Amino acid sequence: MKVLLINGSPHEKGSTYTALLEVAKEIEKAGIKTELFHVGTKPIRGCMACGQCRTSQSGLCAYDDAVNAGLAKAKDADGFVFGSPVHFAGASGMMTSFMDRFFYAGRAAFAYKPGAAIVVCRRGGSTAAFEQLNKYLTISSMPVVSSQYWNMVHGNSPEEVVQDLEGMQTLRTLGKNMAWLLKCIEAGKNSGVPLPEKEAAARTNFIR
Repeated sequence: MKVLLINGSPHEKGSTYTALLEVAKEIEKAGIKTELFHVGTKPIRGCMACGQCRTSQSGLCAYDDAVNAGLAKAKDADGFVFGSPVHFAGASGMMTSFMDRFFYAGRAAFAYKPGAAIVVCRRGGSTAAFEQLNKYLTISSMPVVSSQYWNMVHGNSPEEVVQDLEGMQTLRTLGKNMAWLLKCIEAGKNSGVPLPEKEAAARTNFIR
C-alpha cells in the first residue's frame, strides 16, 4: 500500500512540507509506503472545462504540467494527503488550480480511497482553507480521514511549525488513522467485501 502526499506550497521544503512529513512518518511506521509530491513553482493553468480529459484515451489533462505528473502517480496510490499553506483564508492559488484539474480529470483514481487535507498558516484563515480542500474529497466518494482536532498547524517557518506541539500531535494522529483505515479497507477486500454499488449519475438542472 502507498499514500501520496501532495505539497501545494511554492516552497518545496517549507512549513507545509514539514507538516506533511510528520504525517508520512507515522504512516511509514505502520509499514505503508509514502511519497511526497511537490506541485512546484511553474505556472499551473486553471481548468477550462474543455472536456479532453473525459474523451481522450489517456484520461490526462490537455495541459501537460504538474497535474498530469500527479495523475500518473495517483493511479498507484491507495490514499492521499493534500497539504497547502493558507493564502487569504484559502488554499494557495497554485494548489487550487492543481486540485480543480486533478480531481476533474482523475476522479476515477480517487473513489473509495481514503483522503485527508492539512493546512499550515501563520495565524488565521486555517478553517476556511481546510474546508475548501475537504470539499474535493467529499465530492469524489473518498472516505475522509480525521484526527483528534482539525488538521492544521501554525508557524511562519519550519522551525516554528515544530513548536506547535498540539498541531504536530494532530498530524501524527492523522497519520496513524490513515494507516489504520487503509489496513481496514485492505482487510475488507481480502474478506470479499465488495465496493459500494454505483448508481448511474442523476443530474438535476434547476433552470430548464
